[in-house]
Amino acid sequence: MMRKKTCVAMLLAGGQGSRLGILTKQVAKPAVPYGGKYRIIDFPLSNCTNSGIDTVGVLTQYQPLELNAYIGNGASWDLDMNNGGVFVLPPYQKGKVGEWYRGTANAIYQNMAFIEQYHPDYVLILSGDHIYKMDYNKMLNFHVRHGADATIAVREVPWEEASRFGIMATDADDNIIEFAEKPKQPKSNKASMGVYIFTWEKLRAYLTADEADKSSSNDFGKNIIPKMLADKQVMCAYMFDGYWKDVGTIESLWEANMDLLSTPMPIDLHDKKWRIYARTPGYPPHYIAKGATVSGSLVTEGSQVFGHVEHSVLFAGVTVEEGAEVIDAVVMPGAVIKRGAVVRRSIIAENAIVGPGSFVGEETGNIAVVGHGINVPAGVSVKAGVQVDEETTF
Repeated sequence: MMRKKTCVAMLLAGGQGSRLGILTKQVAKPAVPYGGKYRIIDFPLSNCTNSGIDTVGVLTQYQPLELNAYIGNGASWDLDMNNGGVFVLPPYQKGKVGEWYRGTANAIYQNMAFIEQYHPDYVLILSGDHIYKMDYNKMLNFHVRHGADATIAVREVPWEEASRFGIMATDADDNIIEFAEKPKQPKSNKASMGVYIFTWEKLRAYLTADEADKSSSNDFGKNIIPKMLADKQVMCAYMFDGYWKDVGTIESLWEANMDLLSTPMPIDLHDKKWRIYARTPGYPPHYIAKGATVSGSLVTEGSQVFGHVEHSVLFAGVTVEEGAEVIDAVVMPGAVIKRGAVVRRSIIAENAIVGPGSFVGEETGNIAVVGHGINVPAGVSVKAGVQVDEETTF
């Protein structure tokens, strides 16, 4: 029998991430590289470790291969242990029936046996595609102090953006009195962050009832939360005022990387008290050649710069050849920018090659993207907002 845990975390990492276009053709969204040396999933996993939550189920589904390999045994996040640790939980066949996760609530329902092993008092539900640093233990203490059945982390968003989120209206004691999913006329600007703590006994009952309801979408935002609210369960909003970014689109992923080039950095990656852990590839130190120029940029180990890099994020093992220019760009692991090429306001995916004398992106307009392993021929021009994949003809 497993030792009892006060709180078990369940990290939803199965989304297709279709709004990230060709960047998620081969990898799940939480495995997309971010910030020079991280992947998006490093943030919730590191938050769990730093918060003292040592049992994490990672629910995978879409393109899980790279994500599964990246997580491994969890050692990078100090989550390799005999009683607890990190577990990859794909959908699996039960009896004669196998089915995909139908929604966020169904994904947790299908893994109730995993949760039950630890007899937890509380379950923390997380999304695998947000960039933020948060002490979940403080949120758990808030949940316990308020005697809540469910606590939802919220942050204030600009009123003009409120209709894009699940919005909570609260009373003076932080009790949620109304919830609306993407309301046209929002009554509040407190947006759900997709971080929930439930008292397990209560959640188990609602998941079971939801599964029996054939008309349900089996979703927390559409079904579980509104039903608990209608039943007058104790539901609280936990205010969070730190940096938080939903990197669900090409533009937001690029912006989140560019945010790291601000001074001071809006999410402090140098904070020794709250480290963001990641698997390190073991490259040699980066190299800046004589005559090369690098300004206002992050350059990760294994990179070699012979050209000009300005206000950009270079991941591990990137090469920028002599005469090449990289400006306002995100260049992911192993990519090569050949001699004389110019890359602006772009994301160059892993192991892509931008050929000699080519132009990718423009000074203004939407972000251009070169897909995983794509070879852009010499001397071509890729306009703003264009996504280059294996089907692109030049």
